[in-house]
Amino acid sequence: MCDEKQLETWAKDRLSRRQFGVAAGAASLAACIPAEQNLAEENSGSDAGLAGKAVSFETEDGTMDALFFAASGGSAAPGVIHWPDIAGIRASHINMAQHTASDGYAVLLVNPYYRDAQGVIWPDFASFADGGWDRARAMRGKLSSDAIGRDAAAIVAWLDQQAEVDSARGIGAEGYCMGGPFTVYSAHSVPSRVKAAASFHGGGLVRDDAASPHRLLAETQTQYLFAIAKDDDAKAPDDKNALREATDAASVRAVVEVFDGDHGWTVPDSPSYAKAAAERAYAAKLSLYESAL
Repeated sequence: MCDEKQLETWAKDRLSRRQFGVAAGAASLAACIPAEQNLAEENSGSDAGLAGKAVSFETEDGTMDALFFAASGGSAAPGVIHWPDIAGIRASHINMAQHTASDGYAVLLVNPYYRDAQGVIWPDFASFADGGWDRARAMRGKLSSDAIGRDAAAIVAWLDQQAEVDSARGIGAEGYCMGGPFTVYSAHSVPSRVKAAASFHGGGLVRDDAASPHRLLAETQTQYLFAIAKDDDAKAPDDKNALREATDAASVRAVVEVFDGDHGWTVPDSPSYAKAAAERAYAAKLSLYESAL
C-alpha cells in the first residue's frame, strides 16, 4: 500500500475538508455496537428488507463483538464471515456487509480487535491513517494464525446457532487487506464448515513461515478467490504464482487474479477505491459463493 507518510498527508487533507460521506453515520454507530438492537435506522446506507443487530459471544480469548445482517423474515441463508481491513469495523464495511446480505447471505461483520477494544475504533479510513498505525500494530500483533483460528471456530459455532443461517450449507469467509489471510485461517480452523474464502488485496498470503496461508491450503476443504491488487503484484510478482502452485498442489479450486486496482481498491473509504474494479471483484465473490455454498 502507499507509505504511511503519504496516507497521513492524504488523511489530514480529507478530514480537514470533511469529504467522507460515511463518517457521520459511523460516529453514531460507535455507541450502538455493544447493544443487541436493530441497526437498520442507524445507518443511512442500509438496504431495505435487511435486519441488522449488534451481537457478542464468547471465544477462547474473550468476548467478541460483531454486527449481524440478514434478510428480515426471510428463509435461512448461508452464513458469511466478514473480516475487515486494518482500520476495523466502520461505516464503509457495514455498508459492504449489508450489500452482501442483500444478495442472500447472513453476514457477520466481526471485530478482530475485540481483545483490546469494542466497536468502532476509527470512524473511517482517513481517521485511521491520521495517526492510527501504532495502535493498530499493537493490536494486530495479537492476531496470529492460531488466534484467528480460535476466533473462527467460535464465529462458526455462533453462526450455526442462528435461525437466519442455513447450517446445512457451507459458510463463506471474506477478508480485506489484513483480513485476507484470515479467510484461509478460518477455512483451516473449521474445514468442515468454511467452504468458500475470498481474499481481497490480502497481505501476507505468501510467507516463509509454516503458518503462511499458502502452506495451509491442503488442510482445507474450501474454494478460493485470491483477488490481488496490481501494485501489490508489482512489488511481489512471484506471489500469485506461488498461490497458483499451492492451490494446484492442494487440489483445491481457486481463482487467483490480479485486478485493475491498487491495494485497498474494494473498500469505498480507501484512497485507492476503484469503483469498476470493486464491482467486478464483488461479482467474482458472488460467483464463488454461488458455486461453493
